[in-house]
Amino acid sequence: MAIQKFEDLIVWQKAQDFSVAIYSEFKNNKDFSFNDQIKRASISISNNIAEGFDRSSNPDFKRFLYFSLASNSEVRSMLYLAIRLNFLPEESAKKLIDSSNEIARMIFGLIKSLK
Repeated sequence: MAIQKFEDLIVWQKAQDFSVAIYSEFKNNKDFSFNDQIKRASISISNNIAEGFDRSSNPDFKRFLYFSLASNSEVRSMLYLAIRLNFLPEESAKKLIDSSNEIARMIFGLIKSLK
């Protein structure tokens, strides 16, 4: 049975969980610009998956999956910067980076399934 709604996609669920984790880790950070950017990018991961899913064609869905992948990469890049800026302990950031990498693999897999 084919997936009927984006909420059933495991990658969308994991991306939602990832955003919650990002919000949790950065809730006490006083750098508004950094917080705003990393939170917006994390939200874009699941939002682009959802928006693409409800597009009219697989090419449109793939295009939005690539947007999602790019947002995921942006968050991961910022997590490396968060380590360097001492916004997060390295261990916490590495766990989030691992989650980001898992989401990226899942998005790539979904893209490949649409070719």
